[in-house]
Amino acid sequence: MRGIFKVPYTEEQVKDMIKAAIIAEVRYRGREYRETLEITESIRLAAAWMRNPKKRGLLLCGQCGNGKTTLMYALKNLINHLQIRDNYGKPFEMWSVEAMDLVRFCTEKRETFNQYKDAPMLAIDDVGLEPSEVLNYGNVLNPVVELLSHRYNKQLTTIITTNLKPSDIRQKYGARLADRFNEMMTTIIFKGDSFRLM
Repeated sequence: MRGIFKVPYTEEQVKDMIKAAIIAEVRYRGREYRETLEITESIRLAAAWMRNPKKRGLLLCGQCGNGKTTLMYALKNLINHLQIRDNYGKPFEMWSVEAMDLVRFCTEKRETFNQYKDAPMLAIDDVGLEPSEVLNYGNVLNPVVELLSHRYNKQLTTIITTNLKPSDIRQKYGARLADRFNEMMTTIIFKGDSFRLM
C-alpha cells in the first residue's frame, strides 16, 4: 500500500500554504483575491483534511462562482509542489479532469479513461453537469459512477467539485454512490456569493 496522503506541517503552515496557492490561482485567472469568512473556513477545513485525512476524498459543493474550482486547483498545485512521498518513496501527484471530459474519454479514449480511474490522486471538476448515462454502440454507460465506484473500491484519493447539493447527489447517481460519497469524502459546503458577480 502506498499509504494515505498526509502533510507533515502544522495547521497554521498548511493554512498559509493553501491560502498562498489560492491567491496564485486567483491571479492566474486574472482576478483579485478577496478574503471572506467562507474562504477562510474552507481553507481551515481543507487544511484539517490535508493534515489528518480521516476520509480519502473531499467533496466541494455549492453554487456557481464561489471558489470551489479555485480551491481544487490550489490543492492540486500545492500537493504536486510539496512532493510528499508515499511508503515506496514515490511523490504523491494529483491529476485533474472535468467531468464532461470523463464522459468523452469513456466512449472515445477508453485507455485515457482507465488511467484516470487508477490515478492515485484525482480532482474532478463540475461533477453533475455531465449526462448520467451515455450510449456507446448500444451499451448504456455511466462514466462518473463507474469511475467513482472503482476509486472507492481501490481507496484512491479523490477531490470533487459540484454545484449539486448533497441531497441532489443521491437523486442523480443513486443511493449506492451517495452512500459511498458519505463514507469516502469530507464535505466542504461553499455558501458565499459568486465572485464572478463582484
